[in-house]
Amino acid sequence: MGKLIDIYFEDLKEKRSYAIGTDLQTILADHKPQYNGEVLGAMVNNKLKELTYEIYKPKKVLFVDGTHPDGRRMYVRSLCFLLYKAVHDLYPKASFRVEHSISNGLYCRVTDKNILLTPEDVENIKKRMQAIVEEDLPFIREEIETEKAIELFEANGLKEKTSLFKTRGNLFTSVYHLGDSVDYFYGFLVPSTGKLKVFDLLPFAQGMLLMAPGRRDTSVTEPFIPQEKMLKIFSEYKRWGNVLNISNVGDLNGYVENNNISELIKISEALHEKKISQIADKIRKKKKHTKLILISGPSSSGKTTFGKRLAIQLKVAGLHPVNLSLDNYFVNRDKTPRDENGEYDFEALESLDIRLFNENLVDLLNGNEVELPKFSFETGTRYYDGEKLKINGKQVLVVEGIHALNPKLTPLIADDSKFRIYISALTSISIDGHNRIPSTDNRLIRRIVRDHKYRNYSALDTISRWPSVRRGEEKNIFPYQEEADVMFNSALQYELGVLKRYAEPILKEIQPNQAEYSEANRLLKFFSYFVPISDAEIPPTSLMREFLGGSTFEY
Repeated sequence: MGKLIDIYFEDLKEKRSYAIGTDLQTILADHKPQYNGEVLGAMVNNKLKELTYEIYKPKKVLFVDGTHPDGRRMYVRSLCFLLYKAVHDLYPKASFRVEHSISNGLYCRVTDKNILLTPEDVENIKKRMQAIVEEDLPFIREEIETEKAIELFEANGLKEKTSLFKTRGNLFTSVYHLGDSVDYFYGFLVPSTGKLKVFDLLPFAQGMLLMAPGRRDTSVTEPFIPQEKMLKIFSEYKRWGNVLNISNVGDLNGYVENNNISELIKISEALHEKKISQIADKIRKKKKHTKLILISGPSSSGKTTFGKRLAIQLKVAGLHPVNLSLDNYFVNRDKTPRDENGEYDFEALESLDIRLFNENLVDLLNGNEVELPKFSFETGTRYYDGEKLKINGKQVLVVEGIHALNPKLTPLIADDSKFRIYISALTSISIDGHNRIPSTDNRLIRRIVRDHKYRNYSALDTISRWPSVRRGEEKNIFPYQEEADVMFNSALQYELGVLKRYAEPILKEIQPNQAEYSEANRLLKFFSYFVPISDAEIPPTSLMREFLGGSTFEY
């Protein structure tokens, strides 16, 4: 028997010995872990690996299924390749794009102007996908010289990938093969198409909606949720990107290399200012009815700076905004609800005194003077210090918070008196046509940079808290986003190139023996696609200054 190495299984908390060079698939057959769904890959020393990975040194191993964030990413990437191959098989000369996440799925299009997909066409593509799943074809990855990869992509009409790799500067590139189809993906895939039995494909807008398994129950797909307003804002920014000829990272890098980034920054900031001005004008035109402006959005969407810039535009429009803080309406600590772990749930709607908040709103909107409550986070109790508020006819109340769009927050206020705004960083560029950039990643990167600068948090601190933040958003924010009268996209087309310079050194502080290393490693690879961009020309009123510093607004 050859030399053996020890493998430590994190879930079993035990060591077992295997021959040098044993692959994860063989180890998995011996280990037989109990998971909700099929095992798709493994964390090896806190780095994601495919099941074909061979082990030559002692390692720590944790197998992952579709309920694990990295396992889910593997599944969704593989589904995208499966869909691409099915489209390529049926429409060999057509181009295909994965656009963005919406309605609990991924919006995808065939971008040939001569092909308008009917529901029957989408059903045929779905059947072709199912047939490929039944064939159980392997996803084969090979490392080849980048120059050869570029030639291969160009030969297959994948020009966005060629522009990306020409600016990336790597000597070698990982290429995936699925039958006679070739592609590149930002991250690993599952072993074979037979792992992809759970999915759906629906006709949607001008294309298709690819539905992946549920995040908790991988035996069924996520439910379809109509999001017409979200689709509209995504489509608007995609059209704007087409006007500027920037839809992917390769295009952005081209702006830098051609010394045109200064113009892109100016145009992006001007678009933000124009959109905020238009929102203020809508509020002014509705002024006879609007008395309460409600602003909501997920973490690191830029709500604070947006609110300050909106206040300026409202004043230009002849209105006078008055902020009313929800933080002062928390119930006393002994009445604060607790979550499933027994911890105080400050993000629950019930953590706010809804009755008092609505009584104060009604009094203020009727022209009465109100003594405003205050809340001490140190003692967990409400108190009053004599501050009073009374608003006149030109003033409008502004309330910002995660529950702002939840109808249960303001049940005593008539709908025609409210103007509801939803804000998020809806990333409008992609890595390439088949690799989108999740808005969640955009916001996480912003938060890592901001937390490090203003709160002295490490990247490890922010990443470890992120799952809890996301659960709160999914429960308290996302279900109500379609309630908005307008949506504002706070993403700036140049921002990820700027954030790269700030985020990379922070992420590199996370060590391989820390669980958060996997996420840090993923984000560092993500930044490897970007040419860095200086923040010198970003104006002091930019929304980006909320995260980078250098703002002229007080926070």
